[in-house]
Amino acid sequence: MKETKMNTHLSGGRLNVALLQETMRKELLNLLQLCEGPKVTIWDEWLAGPVGLIAQYLLLKDHEVVDMFPLRPGSLPTISVKHIVFIARPKLVLMDLVADYIQSLRTKQNSPVEFHLFFVPRKSELCEKTLKDRAVFSYLSIQEFKCDIFPFDSDVMSLELQNDFREYYLEGDPTCLYNAAQALRTIQHLYGIIPRVFGKGPAAKQVWDLLCRLNKEDQGSPPKGSTTSCIDQLLLIDRAIDFTSIMATQLTYEGLIDEVFGIKSSTATFPGERFVSADDATPEVTAREKKRVVLNSSEELFAELRDRSFTVVGAALSKKAHVIKTQLEERHQERSVQEIKQFVARLPQMLANKQSLATHTAIAEYLKETTDSFEFHDTIQCEEDFLNCVDNEKACPFIEDLIAQKASLTKVLRLICLQCATGSGLKPKLLEYYKRELVQVYGLKTWLTLCNLEKCGLLRPQTGTRQYAVLRKALHLTLNESEMDASEKGYLSSKYIPLAVRLSEQITKNKSWTGIADVLTLLPGSTVDELQTLQPRMTRRNSISSENSS
Repeated sequence: MKETKMNTHLSGGRLNVALLQETMRKELLNLLQLCEGPKVTIWDEWLAGPVGLIAQYLLLKDHEVVDMFPLRPGSLPTISVKHIVFIARPKLVLMDLVADYIQSLRTKQNSPVEFHLFFVPRKSELCEKTLKDRAVFSYLSIQEFKCDIFPFDSDVMSLELQNDFREYYLEGDPTCLYNAAQALRTIQHLYGIIPRVFGKGPAAKQVWDLLCRLNKEDQGSPPKGSTTSCIDQLLLIDRAIDFTSIMATQLTYEGLIDEVFGIKSSTATFPGERFVSADDATPEVTAREKKRVVLNSSEELFAELRDRSFTVVGAALSKKAHVIKTQLEERHQERSVQEIKQFVARLPQMLANKQSLATHTAIAEYLKETTDSFEFHDTIQCEEDFLNCVDNEKACPFIEDLIAQKASLTKVLRLICLQCATGSGLKPKLLEYYKRELVQVYGLKTWLTLCNLEKCGLLRPQTGTRQYAVLRKALHLTLNESEMDASEKGYLSSKYIPLAVRLSEQITKNKSWTGIADVLTLLPGSTVDELQTLQPRMTRRNSISSENSS
């Protein structure tokens, strides 16, 4: 098997995330090697991006993957290879698609075909039953691609669960918690035991209990790695204790890109108009096509800009442009042969920096179109008022205007949910007023959405203590203009510092919940403060049976 190099940007942080990438990549390639000869892969569309962060198509091509197709309704062309490999999550709707493909291909193919199904991250009895009911199970060779977590950047890993919030909070399906515990187990297998574990919230406590249960499975095997860990502390935070942070608009450079254009698997897509260069041979074609840009710390300029407030991005780009211009103008100066040789050696990097600058200048111009609008400024002002507990107990005129204009329902609901979170609920009359207005303007189908939001706790009537108001003062969650400086993160969203950030700071500074124990009682669920002593074995695992995860 051809050895592959780990991405340098993944190994540049305090934790070598490239180790996770390489482990998952080897596991995928080992599974593909079980299918000897040319093969075609048919991918669950949701997995195509995340798995692409582990193994790109060129690498798969080197391992005899001759073509790739998305797993979607429809038919495939005639395939002339022996092995057809389905790679999918254990979802019943996907199993129906797999069954349809197998039945269709078996009727069309003249040569014998072997079908393989790789479940990600593990198989499910319900899915196997569906395949048996569709009479295709016997044609399949089933394996598990145990990829619990995907490496996004040197400081970001993600489980990439598509509907975990809906499944857990609305449908009562706790599978995502099991997946989270398995992902933590994988991390500990690779990087060693995490000695201190902190957490807050009912889901956080369940994940910790599941992790303890999984750790017990490893006790029968001796550890095969260092007893020291690369990670000092683990903080588990239930999403339900901090709805406020996800309702406020992100105001960093990367955050705004995600707000306006969306970022999926470290890639964002933009209109092509502003990416047309002066030396472009086909400017009309470039302008019509969508521009896909990979956004991670492998690019020096993006790594510098990603966490900065968008208000300072323009000045940073201007400064970078001046530096690049100065470097390129050095070629006009009289130089010795040695200096010219050094300049030529640096030239490819300088040209790459110039192209990077042009790309992020175009992105910044697109974002500026949004941030300069009156609606954006009014939205941010509305959010700031709610976050500072200003007029968050009465109907908001800005929200009423948005409803009257029939603005995006998602935007309206986001602001109402923010008002609810910061007011520790809405007064019953106000909640009914908003619901009546939304149904009258957006239609009866909106009623189901509102019921779901109430079931999740994102909309609720106001009762008892105003928890947010107490938390805001006790943990200093909001800042005024005089307090805004480079050391604070209030620019993340409307001068608000996320509760999760304040809890992380507490753990980092004090190594315990000491000092905020009284404040934590205002948040729902149990508090976790544990010391781990078990050393997990450093091998891949066959864990709790699929009966428990189906």
